[in-house]
Amino acid sequence: MPDSAYPIGTPGQAWSDSEKARWRARQTRMRSYADEVQRVIEGLRARFDVEQYGELDYASDRYPLFAVRSRGWDDALPIALVTGGVHGYETSGVHGALQFLESRTAKYAGRINLLVVPCVSPWGYERIQRWNVAAIDPNRSFRENSPAQESAALIRLVAHVRDRVLVHIDLHETTDSDEGEFRPALAARDGKIFEPGIVPDGFYLVDDSEKPQPAFQDAVIAAVAKVTHIAPADEKGEIIGSTVVAPGVIRYALKHLGLCTGVTDARYTTTTEVYPDSPRATPEQCNAAQVAAVCAAIDFALKHSQINAVEAD
Repeated sequence: MPDSAYPIGTPGQAWSDSEKARWRARQTRMRSYADEVQRVIEGLRARFDVEQYGELDYASDRYPLFAVRSRGWDDALPIALVTGGVHGYETSGVHGALQFLESRTAKYAGRINLLVVPCVSPWGYERIQRWNVAAIDPNRSFRENSPAQESAALIRLVAHVRDRVLVHIDLHETTDSDEGEFRPALAARDGKIFEPGIVPDGFYLVDDSEKPQPAFQDAVIAAVAKVTHIAPADEKGEIIGSTVVAPGVIRYALKHLGLCTGVTDARYTTTTEVYPDSPRATPEQCNAAQVAAVCAAIDFALKHSQINAVEAD
């Protein structure tokens, strides 16, 4: 699809407020954050500490933002941060985080503090949209003076613990709609030419090019491969335009790009990318892949932090 095919804007010209308003008018609510996410979080209060860490105020739409913490939080322990729904349309990121909380946390009690934010972008969740109401991508906005309310709220939440986070895993999806809607919209918004890409069929990870952790990424890939298939490199040896450095692994400069996994100083970070449109994957597999990735990430971080502590002694 060339950029001229996108129904909003003039080719070669970035959107003004008028075009952004036209884009916003096209967005419709297709599912309920209150029923599908908030209700599940409320049901977790018997076992976890649930806090509202902010609220999105979008004219007639208001969305409380929730974080779920380990009960019996111990400041002497490291922290595992799990985030989902930074891009609200990426369904398994949200429901994978919730499924992890519902079923897989008991073994971490007394070993690591869990801080889980299942849905960073509830407006986007309801509208199955990548951007927020202002046509801003929250996952390019984790920086000082963030223009995205969603990103700014998460930055404030973790500010006082960012140097104690050992591992941060951010749960995402790559979908067919990336090529059919979201990348063409991005090109149109910025006044650029849309250059089609290839949607990888399978799961992959995004490591940090500034402080790569290859063994950590490999451990997560190995765990997920038991649940769903791993995305192969294309004929250029790439996934979404980035060099594949190991099976199912590419690298980005997290902090430079304003990505969520750059929001703390965690030693171990990764962004998951599930492909829910694959004929080889079901929604249940996609959620299970996210859960497997979270557990593998925390398990690796705990094991190797203990090894490093022993070696230091």
